[in-house]
Amino acid sequence: MQTHGYAAHSADTPLAPFSFDRREPGPTDVAIDILFCGVCHSDLHTARGEWGGTLYPCVPGHEIVGRVTAVGSDVSLFSVGQTVGVGCMVDSCGHCPSCQDGEEQYCTGEGGFIGTYNGHDKHLGGHTFGGYSAHIVVDQGFVLRVDHDEKDLAAVAPLLCAGITTYSPLRHWKVGPGQQVGVVGLGGLGHMGVKIAAAMGAEVTVFTTSPDKREAALALGAKDVVVSRDAEAMAAQAGRFDFILNTVAASHNLDPFLNALKRDGTMVLVGVPEEAHPSPSVGGLIFRRRALAGSLIGGIAETQEMLDFCRDHGITADIETIPMQAIDKAYDRMVRSDVKYRFVIDMQSLRDEVAA
Repeated sequence: MQTHGYAAHSADTPLAPFSFDRREPGPTDVAIDILFCGVCHSDLHTARGEWGGTLYPCVPGHEIVGRVTAVGSDVSLFSVGQTVGVGCMVDSCGHCPSCQDGEEQYCTGEGGFIGTYNGHDKHLGGHTFGGYSAHIVVDQGFVLRVDHDEKDLAAVAPLLCAGITTYSPLRHWKVGPGQQVGVVGLGGLGHMGVKIAAAMGAEVTVFTTSPDKREAALALGAKDVVVSRDAEAMAAQAGRFDFILNTVAASHNLDPFLNALKRDGTMVLVGVPEEAHPSPSVGGLIFRRRALAGSLIGGIAETQEMLDFCRDHGITADIETIPMQAIDKAYDRMVRSDVKYRFVIDMQSLRDEVAA
């Protein structure tokens, strides 16, 4: 079936209207009309070829909220009219140890998990097209229930990437009441990390290079704010934190943050810089048995758990909605960090364009 979207046709041209085919729903497939799609920094990096390996034309988008329009004959988990979500994955091998453990994001089958866009399309050939489009068809095993109020659906979309990217490490490292948790950076990922860690009962401190973000951090649920460019303020944090979630996607010195960990504390990186971080001091790890780790989104079961947690705690992303036609302006603003904290595309704008 033909659908419409916006695609990058090269690394240096604006996204433009693009028509392409989606598969007809198979026995285990769910067909979804997309209502909202969040705009992730990964979309920008991929569309503009900054990470390499982009397959053009590229239709980005992996923070999808929509409505079910049809289901395959063997679908038991979803029904027509239901509100659902689709995140960063639309398939995996299903057989490797990670998939068997419900950690599909670490799939070790051939090629790893299949991304919602820029992945191998095993049904139609070529590559997958993402959520900057009117419609998508996904196997029921990679579709999520969305039970938030209708009025919050646009703000739910970023949970499908920013939400699970921060929830998964907080959950895996058992963050909870009484713990001191640091969040480095207050952007699309960082603001979700603050909200979720606070809802888990932790006392949250935000590390930021911008002193003017203090009030915003406190409003999100942080108890303290430290300006990371202030060497004296950073030195005063030594040995304070049980866990630090580092969301910054730019190369920076990790040592001041590692030194802020208690003995046996862990710092987890979820941002991917264009250039590698300077190597941290080994002594800072060895002499306090500290750990430096990484984390990648989350499995489907954990993503559903995250959505339910956010529903129960009244958590959504702080967003600015935009029409599909404004995507390149949004990308330019993202580069300048000129958004609090996530753009979300209202796909009605795309339908209106097609109907005009």
